[in-house]
Amino acid sequence: ERDAMELEEAVRGRVAGEPVSCVNLRDLQGNRSAGEGAVIFDGPGTLVYVNRPPAGCPELDAGRTLVIRTPSTRLCRGDIVSVVDPLSRSSYGSCGLGDFVPYRRVE
Repeated sequence: ERDAMELEEAVRGRVAGEPVSCVNLRDLQGNRSAGEGAVIFDGPGTLVYVNRPPAGCPELDAGRTLVIRTPSTRLCRGDIVSVVDPLSRSSYGSCGLGDFVPYRRVE
């Protein structure tokens, strides 16, 4: 229930667009999770992307961060990302990303 509330808060006042398979890394300005079911990426301006990894993803809480390793300038469906604690260098696992659903603020 808490996860659903976090996701609802992240997209409140926004409308979902058509899912896209890739986003430019330079357009991503931060990320957080809504439980293990969704990763929320902050895009340019008020745009947010919601990604629902098909097999879930370790939660980004308690100082954990998402480590992205890609040879490309884009983050795409199927790319593998890792969740780590940068201070202790502990790894909490990895996940394969799904499509990116853009949510734009309603004017």
